[in-house]
Amino acid sequence: MLLSATPPPGPRPAQQARLYEEAARHRGLTPPRTHPLASITWLGPAASNPALAHRVSGDPVHLAESLRWIEAAVRLPHWGKAHMPDHDLDAGWLLHHLSLAYRWIGDDLPDGVRALLRYKLLLQGRRMYEFAVASEGRWWSSSYWQNHNWICYAGLATAGYVLGKEEWTERAKDNLGTVLDLMPDDGSHAEGVVYWRYGVPFLAIHLDLLQEAEGIDWWGRGGFLTNTFRYRLHQLAPGFAFNVDHGDCHDRRSGHSAGLYYRLAAQYGIPQAQWLGDLASGELLWQEAAQSGVRPGILPEAYLEYLWYDPSAAAARPTETRAFFPDLGLLAARTGWDDDATLVSFKASPGGGHKAWETSAKHRAELGWETLNQGHHHPDSGSFVLVSQGEFLAVDEGYSNRKRAAHHNLLLVDGQGYADEDRYHVYKDIPYERQARQRDVLAGPDCGWAHATAEIAAMYDPALGVRRLDRTLVFTPSGRLVLLDLAEADAEREWTFLLQTDRPTEPGPDGGRLIRSGAASALVRQFAPQDASVVSEATEVEANPTSSTPELRLTRTLHTLSARTARAADALFLTAIVPGPAPAPAQRVLCTRGQGVTFGEETVLLSPVARRIRTTSVSADAAAVLLGTEDSAPYVVAATRLELDGRVLLDVPEPYTGKVG
Repeated sequence: MLLSATPPPGPRPAQQARLYEEAARHRGLTPPRTHPLASITWLGPAASNPALAHRVSGDPVHLAESLRWIEAAVRLPHWGKAHMPDHDLDAGWLLHHLSLAYRWIGDDLPDGVRALLRYKLLLQGRRMYEFAVASEGRWWSSSYWQNHNWICYAGLATAGYVLGKEEWTERAKDNLGTVLDLMPDDGSHAEGVVYWRYGVPFLAIHLDLLQEAEGIDWWGRGGFLTNTFRYRLHQLAPGFAFNVDHGDCHDRRSGHSAGLYYRLAAQYGIPQAQWLGDLASGELLWQEAAQSGVRPGILPEAYLEYLWYDPSAAAARPTETRAFFPDLGLLAARTGWDDDATLVSFKASPGGGHKAWETSAKHRAELGWETLNQGHHHPDSGSFVLVSQGEFLAVDEGYSNRKRAAHHNLLLVDGQGYADEDRYHVYKDIPYERQARQRDVLAGPDCGWAHATAEIAAMYDPALGVRRLDRTLVFTPSGRLVLLDLAEADAEREWTFLLQTDRPTEPGPDGGRLIRSGAASALVRQFAPQDASVVSEATEVEANPTSSTPELRLTRTLHTLSARTARAADALFLTAIVPGPAPAPAQRVLCTRGQGVTFGEETVLLSPVARRIRTTSVSADAAAVLLGTEDSAPYVVAATRLELDGRVLLDVPEPYTGKVG
């Protein structure tokens, strides 16, 4: 499709209109005569979109527009200025786009420009190739889980196929095969949604090139591409416009790639991807373009939308409300997809996810290579994001350079976050054993409840002697949240519970705290400990999100609610967060064994370690018992026995998770 500029058959009036609009968008700008200090990635699509528009329409105005930007790009002595000139993202983007422009309209260019463009592509491709060879085992050349790897090799591959440089395409193909084999089968991505939308389209681009140029179909190789739309879907906030911002996210509105949605929809038969592509390239397009902090952004993808849109692909609005991605330890649950629905996203895993952590350790031991670049990963295992009524209530920090657990909804021990944090590559060179994980997950497609327990004790400095720090999160069918944090150490420690919000919390009824954001609200009730010292204060987070623009600074203010215990060898935090303007009253359940919270028609009973729950009406050997209305069946987690109101409903030898009855 890409090399031949041939889309799937059928009409595409909306995509054609988008292409022509994008081809004309830069007509009022003057191309730079010298290399700006900032990134020049945008120069590539400024040339390729009008090139494709000319190929489709034959309009000489589009040809002239493409020529302007081609001439500007090829006369720059280097591609990239502030960071790794000729060897990183600027060069990767321009190699891809200008190679396509050469393929599409090369015969229509003036002889001198055509020759200069070919020379420049050969020069930049050779520079990129030689750097990839020389730096193998270091940085992007072998950073298989990182967007720089995907973009630079896709750019090299595009140039190689267009110019007939087999040496380049073979190296890029070998890398692509390794990436597809090593990416997580569940489709999750530890760099977060923003870098997913920035990098993953280039994996699809490379697969498209490989299939067209060599007849090799690797779309089914590994499980990542097959399943990655589902990951992206479940990191959408209700209403579809905003994204959950785990990992490095410049903002909450830089997550859509309509072109990629269309390609995945056509390749794998995903109706929800086709539906979301239409929404992203239509109703949401200009808001995303205006508010996104990532450049070049969604508008330059018009060429992908035109070439990858398949009119025969079915479209359907998403309906699935629960998902768990085991490699990243990511649990996502929502009450629905409408604007006012409630969503929680909760994660815990080793740096990069389980597969990357395991495989990169083998690379380090066997090859001496560092293949897991973790600059966009955060010390956020055990943290969560809560969205409700169209607003973000419990929030993530987004993007930062000095990453700290204190910027997330986590826990501190003696005021300290994760060991070796407060730096950009927060997981670099830490011991292999320092891993977080999720256990006891309940997230069935037909289950109104969601439950998981994050084990995060290993992430703290061993000198603190933390033996246990387990966070259990429960999301009820109506969108209420219950958190149980269990902490143990070898000596007395000060334990601090953190909750991050966009504006300061306020005193609420019954000793609770009220979260407000726009017209949305939620009531926070902490039932234990009862003697905690509660403080609300501002936390400043600063970041430079791109080394190619060193003067850029993003500053964000979080409002941190902290509840700090007196010194003790163990601690227990039991917290309920109830969204809504008139939140249902949350009450603590009297338990002789375990912990419980009830909202009237919904009751959460927990015992994640001892797995013994005893109340006046419930006797269970289980990590959790989740009770709804009288006519709904109970759910259990890791249960061997459940007795409810004197009736034995479950008695099995092996732990069972799911619906009872």
